[in-house]
Amino acid sequence: MDLRRPALSGLLKGPRRLMAAAAAVVVLAGAGTWSAVASDGTPPVHRTDRVMTMADGTRIDTSYFTDAAAGRRPAVLLGHGFGGSKDDVRQEAEDLARDGYAVLTWSARGFGHSTGKIGLNDPQHEVADVSRLIDWLAKQPQVRLDRAGDPRVGMAGGSYGGAVSLLAAGYDHRVDAIAPAITYWNLADALFPNGVFKKLWAGIFFNTDGGCARFEPVLCRMYDRVAESGTPDAAARTLLEERSPSAVAARIKVPTLLVQGQTDSLFTLAQSDAAAQAIRANGAPVDVDWIAGGHDGGDLENGRVQGRVTSWFGRYLKGDKSADTGPAFRITRTGGVDATDGAALLRGAGAGAYPGLHDHRRAVALTGGGQRFANPAGASPPGVSALPGLGGSGGLAQLSALGVGVSLDFPGQYAKFDSAPVAADLRITGSPTVTAHVTSTSGDAVLFGKVYDVGPDGSRQVLPSQLVAPLRVTGARTGKDVTITLPAIDHEVQKGHRLRLVLASTDLGYASPVAPATYTVALEGDLSVPTAPAVTTAAAPLPAWVWWLPLAGAAGALALLLAGRRRTTAPAPDPALTEVPLQITDLSKRYAKSADRYAVRELSFRVEKGQVLGLLGPNGAGKTTTLRMLMGLITPDGGEIRVFGHAIRPGAPVLSRVGAFVEGAGFLPHLSGRENLELYWRATGRPPEDAHLDEALEIAGLGDALARAVRTYSQGMRQRLAIAQAMLGLPDLLILDEPTNGLDPPQIREMREVMIRYAAGGRTVIVSSHLLAEVEQSCTHLVVMDRGRLIQAGPVQDIVGSGDTLLVGTGTGVEEPLVEKVAALPGVASAVHTEDGLLIRLEPGGTAEQLVVELVRLEVPVASVGPHRRLEDAFLTLIGGSA
Repeated sequence: MDLRRPALSGLLKGPRRLMAAAAAVVVLAGAGTWSAVASDGTPPVHRTDRVMTMADGTRIDTSYFTDAAAGRRPAVLLGHGFGGSKDDVRQEAEDLARDGYAVLTWSARGFGHSTGKIGLNDPQHEVADVSRLIDWLAKQPQVRLDRAGDPRVGMAGGSYGGAVSLLAAGYDHRVDAIAPAITYWNLADALFPNGVFKKLWAGIFFNTDGGCARFEPVLCRMYDRVAESGTPDAAARTLLEERSPSAVAARIKVPTLLVQGQTDSLFTLAQSDAAAQAIRANGAPVDVDWIAGGHDGGDLENGRVQGRVTSWFGRYLKGDKSADTGPAFRITRTGGVDATDGAALLRGAGAGAYPGLHDHRRAVALTGGGQRFANPAGASPPGVSALPGLGGSGGLAQLSALGVGVSLDFPGQYAKFDSAPVAADLRITGSPTVTAHVTSTSGDAVLFGKVYDVGPDGSRQVLPSQLVAPLRVTGARTGKDVTITLPAIDHEVQKGHRLRLVLASTDLGYASPVAPATYTVALEGDLSVPTAPAVTTAAAPLPAWVWWLPLAGAAGALALLLAGRRRTTAPAPDPALTEVPLQITDLSKRYAKSADRYAVRELSFRVEKGQVLGLLGPNGAGKTTTLRMLMGLITPDGGEIRVFGHAIRPGAPVLSRVGAFVEGAGFLPHLSGRENLELYWRATGRPPEDAHLDEALEIAGLGDALARAVRTYSQGMRQRLAIAQAMLGLPDLLILDEPTNGLDPPQIREMREVMIRYAAGGRTVIVSSHLLAEVEQSCTHLVVMDRGRLIQAGPVQDIVGSGDTLLVGTGTGVEEPLVEKVAALPGVASAVHTEDGLLIRLEPGGTAEQLVVELVRLEVPVASVGPHRRLEDAFLTLIGGSA
């Protein structure tokens, strides 16, 4: 799981305290210069690293990027996501520098190499730090000034970095344009929506990488208090609101490009909507872009978004009036899978004005009557909607756009209300609303509202973007009417489908009352859905970066229809390779935007059944790129990959025979190991009997731990569970990328046994690892890569060099009389003690196999047998010590 994109931010009460801090002197604590000269023909970028000391002694680590051009240019400050550092935005900084900007990146307090406590963008600290960075930019000879001490400067960043750009624009008048992405407007509303505690997301932020102690004490105390009670109090709301951009809404008056994610249960579309309404009311230009991805996964559209940000700054920082910044509102729509490459189909839509979340509402009648359901004691088991921690690229939230439902509602814990089948396709763009009468036996009720798209036969229901709306209803003992605003979505309900409103009592991501209660709910009107009819593919003049112009799309479709058959038709299976798990032939992949620089070049090797193959190489050798091509995630520029004779391409059916553990797995902590695996398999849509769950679990060796909640697991048990997840369906080819990361020696040994047991059944394992000693003991064959090329491939003993000297590792010490007996064995020239066991030199004709038989007969406690030359020695020799 990657927490670099998610962010949290904040401000304080008045500008005077910030301005007082702004008067403090920024001390240059240290500086170092690093110049990057691109080898692929792109212009050079110069980077200078500095540590700046703030007035309170906090050290802020920064990097400054410029190109070699003379003259002054606008500056850009780039912020990073929560849990990350300035290094995460280095590529964007270099690109902007080449586009003619002076770019400054920094690691916020408590992250990277910067010191200090995390203040969630405290105005007195993180926001004041930004003002100090602007002071420094104003003194640089490369930076354009609007007046003395006032540089022309823009700010951009995702999540945590996006929020601080909004805050800085409200607190420092020198900020001229901003482009915040997937961030929040009101942090209290984000973490305490409608009075309900968003416990899973809050827990991720406050309880990882050092825990609550990393934060300012006032924030830590607030979190502990709310997490213990399960109910946000007024003081907690006030604290977060003071650190939110909404606190300075009236002072943000700069051109703003708001990029928000549709698959985002952390910072929903409602957050950017509130920001857009407030900033536009101040008279500033505001454009809104809803991207396909978000904190719950999906496509973040980095290339397209970066292009739009560059155009935005070109217009409002450089003053280029010809810069096409795109439509006032743009949305990426996901629908289906491209049969040629297995990728989700994305297309753009736009409008000349932002419609908001309540445009052109339409009433949809629902049936169901009054219904009673329970809030169970302890709020367990909880329903499941969004799954924080299971995002990554792709993400479970994106599955809903592809027609796969992964949400769970427990019988007896919800009420449901259905519409009639819709008579024509219905596009919902915005937040549906409904009014309900709620009664609770406990006085207060906590409800979770969601709108499903239900298929014609009723067997499949999809929760768009996996989003749910929590609502706390106070004083409901005698009944209370409430209006429920459901999550903002963009979703098309096809003709013949139904809408289903569900009001549930529990949800995994949120805190529900632990006391049992009974709720009664009846609707007081129709479901009202926004349709935003002006949002169409022809609604506004479109810039070059939007590829969905109708005429161009039609021409492209025609060209693909005429010429694409030959390109997209998969090569016929090779009968000679039907039993060969993997054959790679002349595989090549160039770096993006480069015609002659390769991540992988002319790579060829073959893997047979029953092998455990180790993929080795220094950083940058091309291992990960090779694995991604093998799994069909990216397409080679040349060569071929065949799995059991079938050519690999994205979405190839033969990939169902491949299992992968690449970046670890996210699990729901309150569910057991078995329940997590069953939920994962259900999300694949394949029949339960195809999972071979029991067989995978036996190989993984999880034992009784399967019945325990995953939160009780050690790191080693979590890794085993992740491997078991990759083994579901018993794939014939299992790919493991660094499966022993974070494990201690006993856990590493257990993981080695899992891999060996899996391959023993005639299946094949490919493992990429930096632990050479472990690879040497667990792998039968090796592929060594360096700089994208194959260095050597073959059995481990051939690569290490078997020689005539073997090292026999022993679990316990061996007495001298027994050593003498070993030395007298046939085929043994000598045997001596070493720190690791016995060093045995064989006579000509002696073999390791014969030696092991004799050692077992003599009851020597053999733990391992291998060449005296270690794999590490051979590896460093092969790659010339470049690891």
